[in-house]
Amino acid sequence: MMGKFARTAILVGMFAPVPSIAFAADEAGCAAEWAQADANKDGVIAGPEADRYIAYIRIRAQAEPTDGRITQDAFMQACRGDVFKARTPDPGAPLKGANSFTSAQAKDRAVAAGYTDIAPLMKDADGIWRGAARRGGDSVNVGIDFKGNVVSQ
Repeated sequence: MMGKFARTAILVGMFAPVPSIAFAADEAGCAAEWAQADANKDGVIAGPEADRYIAYIRIRAQAEPTDGRITQDAFMQACRGDVFKARTPDPGAPLKGANSFTSAQAKDRAVAAGYTDIAPLMKDADGIWRGAARRGGDSVNVGIDFKGNVVSQ
């Protein structure tokens, strides 16, 4: 028969917080993402169709393709490793703070978030990189803060 202390320990263990586990993207999700990314269906993504994904690769400090082309195998491996996983901006972003990103690093974050035609970014007095861009065909102002949050303003 189990003692009162043992039963309590088991119950506490059942409800104790468990560290969150990051699950990688599944094969079907990655295949769908690839189908969308390879718009011209030539088996590689390059040029404008690769810009967003290469920006993600740089952000995640992965080995960037030297020829600017991503093969389906390389894409699928990166996708399964969540390299292309978008990050939800923090509430209240962009946040004030000392920003150590270079203009190019801030632009990579905007490109990865789906912005295009990004005008030169300027860092303001609050440490937020700001500039004009396009998203979904609309002209917007974008802000990138010290945590990497990217938001339209």
